[in-house]
Amino acid sequence: MIHETINLREFYPALSAVGGEPILKAYCRDVSREIDPERRFPAMLICPGGAYAFVSDREGEPIAIDYLDAGFNAFVLYYSVAPAHYPSALLQAAAAMDYIRKNAVKYHVDPEKIAVSGFSAGGHLAGSIACFWSEKFLAETLKTTSGNLKPNAAVLSYAVITGGEKAHRGSFDNLCAGDQALVQKMSLETAVTKETPPTFLWHTATDTCVPVENSLLMASALREKQIPFELHIFSEGCHGLSTCDYQSAGPNSPGMINPEASKWFKLSVAFLKKQLNLKF
Repeated sequence: MIHETINLREFYPALSAVGGEPILKAYCRDVSREIDPERRFPAMLICPGGAYAFVSDREGEPIAIDYLDAGFNAFVLYYSVAPAHYPSALLQAAAAMDYIRKNAVKYHVDPEKIAVSGFSAGGHLAGSIACFWSEKFLAETLKTTSGNLKPNAAVLSYAVITGGEKAHRGSFDNLCAGDQALVQKMSLETAVTKETPPTFLWHTATDTCVPVENSLLMASALREKQIPFELHIFSEGCHGLSTCDYQSAGPNSPGMINPEASKWFKLSVAFLKKQLNLKF
């Protein structure tokens, strides 16, 4: 197994360290001469949540381990948060995508099968790279090509989407620093284009932190642009469920164990297998 911690600023000096160093952690299968020395795996870039105020450990390594077990090589991005504002985190997510593609041979990754997954505000970040990957300033800042930055699919878990009536206001305050024009730009239901990749969404109807309308708005935007998508809304569950089991639930957080909502993970893998044409 390849397990590494990469400081992205070593490879992308234009990135800022305000609000925390941009760290990428790799959890990747090695290959075996006995099995198939040329094997390449799909990859998942994971963006944990935290309202753009912190980066949640609960939505990092536990998710990486699950996707690794499901056949993906996994990478967790620890991105800059407040007092850093837009576009720091987006640039870092773009750099992570570029780094994985440029090092696909090293990490035994298929460069045409790299997805992004995000949770809560990390879902907003994942959705942002899915929607804004082609913006010229990203490739110009990172000295790469826009095609290197595009996810091939996205998985958005109880994601922050809108800056409107149903916003998680804290996330947008931390991201946009009161700039209302930027809030509108970063409301992802207005940012979906024909170039947004296939997207899987899930939420719980009883989420009191990030209202379920966020996922509904995103699904509607994807439908309008005829982007392949799948949406699952579970009837009960609090915010921040992550894996929905003991892997991410502390001893004092029994509400984070939710067998019904835990079905999201296998559903997401099935969606990714179809959209990425995976054979395993």
